[in-house]
Amino acid sequence: MFTYNTKGTCSRQIIFDVDEQNKIHNVKFIGGCGGNLQGIARLVEGKDIDEIGDTLKGIKCRNNTSCPDQLSQAIAAYKDRDTGRA
Repeated sequence: MFTYNTKGTCSRQIIFDVDEQNKIHNVKFIGGCGGNLQGIARLVEGKDIDEIGDTLKGIKCRNNTSCPDQLSQAIAAYKDRDTGRA
C-alpha cells in the first residue's frame, strides 16, 4: 500500500496498491468530495499506472492542481520511490 500526502486540494491523502503488472487497485482519497473521488477511484481500478498518470496529469481545479492531478503526482512519487527522486 502506498500513501501520498496531497498538496493544494481538499483531499489530504491518496492511498493505493499497485500489482506486479503495474495495475492500480484499492484507490482511496482521504477528505475531499466523496462522490467525485469514489468515481475517480472506480474509473482507474485495474488500469495501468502509466496510462492513468498521463491521462490525469495537468487537470486543474484550484491552486493550479486537482484531485486527479494529485493522483497523477502520487503515481509519479510511487514510481520514483526506489530511486530516491520522490
